[in-house]
Amino acid sequence: MTDTYGQLPAEHPGMNHGENAAHEAKMTSGAHRHDGGHASMIADFRRRFWVSVALTIPILVPPLNQLLNITELNILQNAFLYWALSSGVYFYGGYPFLKGFFDEMKKVRPAMMTLIALAITTAYVYSSAVVFGLRGEPFFWELATLVDIMLLGHWIEMRSIMGASRALEELARLMPSEAHMLMPDGSIMEMPLEQLNIGDRVLVKPGEKIPADGSVMDGESSVNEAMLTGESTPVLKQRSSRVIGGSINGEGSLTVEVQKTGKDSYLSLVIELVKNAQESKSRTQDLADRAALWLTVTALSVGAITFLVWMFVFNRDGVFALERMVSVLVIACPHALGMAVPLVVAVSTSISAKNGLLIRDRAAFEQARKIQAILFDKTGTLTQGKFGVTDTIVFDSAMNETELLKYTASVELHSEHPIAKGIVAAAGETFPIEGFKAIPGKGAEAVVNGREVKVVSPGYLKEHGITMTDERIDGLAAQGKTVVFVLIDGETAGAVALADIIRPESKEAIARLKEMGIRCLMITGDNSRVAKWVADETGIDEYFAEVLPERKAEKVKEVQSRGLIVAMVGDGVNDAPALAQADVGIAVGAGTDVAVATADIILVRSNPLDTVAILGLARATYRKMAQNLGWATGYNLFAIPAAAGVLAGTGILLTPAVGAIFMSLSTVIVSINATLLKVKR
Repeated sequence: MTDTYGQLPAEHPGMNHGENAAHEAKMTSGAHRHDGGHASMIADFRRRFWVSVALTIPILVPPLNQLLNITELNILQNAFLYWALSSGVYFYGGYPFLKGFFDEMKKVRPAMMTLIALAITTAYVYSSAVVFGLRGEPFFWELATLVDIMLLGHWIEMRSIMGASRALEELARLMPSEAHMLMPDGSIMEMPLEQLNIGDRVLVKPGEKIPADGSVMDGESSVNEAMLTGESTPVLKQRSSRVIGGSINGEGSLTVEVQKTGKDSYLSLVIELVKNAQESKSRTQDLADRAALWLTVTALSVGAITFLVWMFVFNRDGVFALERMVSVLVIACPHALGMAVPLVVAVSTSISAKNGLLIRDRAAFEQARKIQAILFDKTGTLTQGKFGVTDTIVFDSAMNETELLKYTASVELHSEHPIAKGIVAAAGETFPIEGFKAIPGKGAEAVVNGREVKVVSPGYLKEHGITMTDERIDGLAAQGKTVVFVLIDGETAGAVALADIIRPESKEAIARLKEMGIRCLMITGDNSRVAKWVADETGIDEYFAEVLPERKAEKVKEVQSRGLIVAMVGDGVNDAPALAQADVGIAVGAGTDVAVATADIILVRSNPLDTVAILGLARATYRKMAQNLGWATGYNLFAIPAAAGVLAGTGILLTPAVGAIFMSLSTVIVSINATLLKVKR
């Protein structure tokens, strides 16, 4: 045939999975069209299997006659018929294995296909020689059933591989085919995605997919980004909000200005990152490759020795000796061993991408399982990076905290200061005001509900001789919080404390990392009082305060000098040197900007719990690799001796067909085990 295999890399038809499984998962490049080639290969194995089964049925007549004690047909009278049928099975059904054998020989890298090809060729050549005059008994039915089972095993296995790589295909399918482009005259034109340009405006109707990365110019809606960032709840989008191409619009209509298209889009960058990670060589795979090579050499050697011992030491007939040799060659195929690691790599990188955990450096990701200490940047990582109200203290018994905060926010509503914005956001509601006036360097004042309200700094109180002896205020100051005072009609009515708000997930993230045996540290440019407060609130083991951005890398080195394997978690901007210095650099909160040059791992969301997820995934990935390697090699300890006939005295003999079942079963188990890998948040 114009072979399907010829369209793919040489190792593909040979199914040399030491390199090939990663290829299976990367076949989504550009779009999911490439999957058609892989699907055709599965269809080809299915077709070869059923044709071979049809040819095998008449070949099984003699052994079935013997088994059922029916008058046995004289095989010599039908020898050429059985030979012709077996030739069809050998050449048509065995084609993928024979082609794979020649591919391996060209590279001087004998592996699974070499063993299978030698096994079926030995059986076919010997049986053919018997038909044409050599003394002996042919074993055509053993040959036919062996090829059938090998085809069935590969068919099932390739379906498993396809399932493992499907996550990337789903990502590639997220984009719609067309967009509703808004024309200058206000009309709407259906436009193919590839014709969209930066600056174009598109209308996204309720329930539709957003066609490109961009910014909301008009409208308000909730958007489902779960398939892209792992954010389970819909995200509110309004004017100036950024949206990601491929996410699903909710209940409202949005007008979006296109900012990124094609290969620069978030989705394209994610797919490229995942492909690169899957194609990169795993350190564990090096071990598997070496083991597969030695297993191949061992199988060839043991197979030859098995034949010679049964023929010349135990004086058994050639058919029996050949069966033992063929069984050894088949059952020792390093198929599962070659698949053990690449399949896990394909699964882990795909599911991590779907959860907003992007792996740029495969080796660093594998190193993440060994992390002993993790250094968090404070601002924007453990905290939100913006001021928020942490405490409200009321001195006036006639007023409650909510009312005090509302009076304060009413004055601050007209200020652009970050502290003012934090107070307004916390209050939610405000009163109407009159006569707003800024107090330079000290605060602001206005008339609220007919009362004179001032929101001022401690410096204003000192300047006007107003003393404040409340212990609660001293405690807030000791924590490094910013405190403003509220004066109503000349009397101190209360105080509002603000700080960089700690993310609600930070404390849980630190606790879970400690449960994993990881020491948690924090690094910040803030003063020691602020650092101590954040450390105490989150449960951080140790902190470094008043560290300039350019000195953060030195602190990473300091922790590494203790003999610890260190991860650095930061926002990827001023933390770049520290991220590069760490054994594993993790950039958080990258949003749609996945091109963080110095990070090994990128966490799309600003959620510290994603750090726990990626380290947990690294450990789970390694466990899956170890389990697969253990299974892929362990069953051979029993299977190879049994195939060689060591247990023949007890009546246990593994035929080539049974050996093929064992070998195929092991590959399916490895495939299924890899697909069971999950990310835990």
